[in-house]
Amino acid sequence: MTDTQIDAPGETEGSGGSGGVGRARRLLQGWSANLVQMMLGLTQQLLLIPAFLHVWSGEMLAAWLAIYAAGGLIVVADAGLQLRAINRFLAFKSSTDCDGRTASFYRSMLRIYLAIVAVLGILLCAAIYLAPPSDVLGFHAMPTFDAAMLVMTLGMLLTLPANLASGLYRVRGHYGRTVWQQNAALLLGQIAQVMALAMFGSLLSIAIAFVSMQLLFTVFMVAYDAPRLFPFLRRAGRPPLNLPSWRWCIGQLLRAFPFAVANITELALINVPVLLVSALVTNRVAVAQWGLTRVIASLVRGLCLQAALPLAPELGHDYAIGDKERLRRLYAQGSVFVTALACLIVGGLLPFWPEFFALWTHGTIPYDGPLTVTLLLGSAAVAPSLLALVFANHSNRGELLIRTKGLQLVVFLALSFALVPRLGPLGAALAVVASDVLVQFGLLARVIMEQTLRHPLRHLACLALAAVAIVAAGWLTGLAITSLMPGSGLVHFVLACTIWLAVVGVLASPLLSRALRLRLKAMIPA
Repeated sequence: MTDTQIDAPGETEGSGGSGGVGRARRLLQGWSANLVQMMLGLTQQLLLIPAFLHVWSGEMLAAWLAIYAAGGLIVVADAGLQLRAINRFLAFKSSTDCDGRTASFYRSMLRIYLAIVAVLGILLCAAIYLAPPSDVLGFHAMPTFDAAMLVMTLGMLLTLPANLASGLYRVRGHYGRTVWQQNAALLLGQIAQVMALAMFGSLLSIAIAFVSMQLLFTVFMVAYDAPRLFPFLRRAGRPPLNLPSWRWCIGQLLRAFPFAVANITELALINVPVLLVSALVTNRVAVAQWGLTRVIASLVRGLCLQAALPLAPELGHDYAIGDKERLRRLYAQGSVFVTALACLIVGGLLPFWPEFFALWTHGTIPYDGPLTVTLLLGSAAVAPSLLALVFANHSNRGELLIRTKGLQLVVFLALSFALVPRLGPLGAALAVVASDVLVQFGLLARVIMEQTLRHPLRHLACLALAAVAIVAAGWLTGLAITSLMPGSGLVHFVLACTIWLAVVGVLASPLLSRALRLRLKAMIPA
């Protein structure tokens, strides 16, 4: 197999490929699309709030946040089927009739998705009718709360088939394309929400505005863009539109279960600590400290995942076709890249977060230094394992995932119930970081590195050296700037951050040299 074929997987498969687009360009497209998606997510969750509060009361905003959170939880209904499909699509790359087998599996999985949507949709409607969310959640005064909750949850459930098409896009070298389409839907949805707020102002109108754009994106991708991009999906001679056998469907669900466990564990590690601290800590100020500090730690983790995700289908492609040398190089370089990104962010946050926290909370909530340092350093330490996690998801390692992620959830819960009552939010932070480092890094990442790299121990030493150097340099640079620039306030904060960015830019400027970058890449143990 030639380098061109490896670099453009879609081209080797005869249809819908990435043409002459190289791997580096695909990765840049994916990273840029993910960055925009994160910005749109922040816009939805932060910048639209003042617009809502301009029209709504605080209670009505709380009702909308509950509806929005319920819509976000619908992702668990996928039950790992997207990653199961991705792994099958990757496995077909080495078959003689890749396009034909892909089309057949795609159509069968699409019917499973439609069946899941139909069954869960009926159950969802019945549940909302029998137990109105306004009664369960205490929003009796909101006249359209139940209708808005039904529209949001049912609408997001109807978007699940887009996961299958999105998985095919990833495997065939079009990761950035699907994310840019999602970005367009998010942007149009935000514009529609503002218009609905101005014209109607009800919860139902906002829910319809948000969901309608997501449904439009799903219909466009599944019914138009995917068949146009991959003509083999509409090849003549398709089997009739009947559901595959129950045995086959159950088999797919069982094989998808480990991926579902991994994803649910990730969601739990983000959301459950907030609930545990709220339930086990009586000091409401400490609870607020925890919730606000977790925001920045979750942001670091989210950025690392977004950096790792475009690498995952490329790694999965190399793994599927057995190109071990290219796989080693990409994994080693990707691991260093994700780690360096996390450490650079953490090195910049540590010296400036106290001042930002005071500005953000207007000084009403005290800053907790040990809590912040624990969460941020833990985020930097666990960064390499995030690439291992997404690679495991894209290399059909279901047994490894269910063992490690299931164990991680157990360890986290055990440590939380042991430490939170004694240490408060710091105990929750230690539980999260310990479960990440001991299980996700110590087991999952270690196994992935041993199976992928020739020199895993040397690679770990390289990661540790790079992490310490980057965090220390960023942290000390920030401390020097803050010590030389006494003062406070928004202008002082912005100026200090600008100087830090300028200093970091100067220190990183030698990396503009292609020759130096190539030498550094060659030094990374693989």
